[in-house]
Amino acid sequence: QVQLVESGGGLVQPGGSLTLSCEASGITFSRYAMGWYRQAPGKQRELVANITSGRTANYVDSVKGRFTISRDNAKNTVYLQMSSLKPEDTAVYYCNAKWLSLDYWGKGTLVTVSS
Repeated sequence: QVQLVESGGGLVQPGGSLTLSCEASGITFSRYAMGWYRQAPGKQRELVANITSGRTANYVDSVKGRFTISRDNAKNTVYLQMSSLKPEDTAVYYCNAKWLSLDYWGKGTLVTVSS
């Protein structure tokens, strides 16, 4: 059974930092491209960042220079370090794992950026 479990969300003030984690089980983690998506209220889900099995990272323009995605294959975990957070970063953040035709999602963790 495949599980992706996100953690690390919460309430943070503008300009603050948070690190999200996603631990995977039931997959050969090192094969998968891992991604973080987010969905704000009333908006479509969007890709925030992803990292390939070869550790190539990509970011949506709005988070470049503020967010960093990384992975630890020994821990089956992908991270999203977020800094200089803005109110518009408020969303539910979802972890995603992709390999060939396989595509798995976590249940999400809420990040709220507010004073």
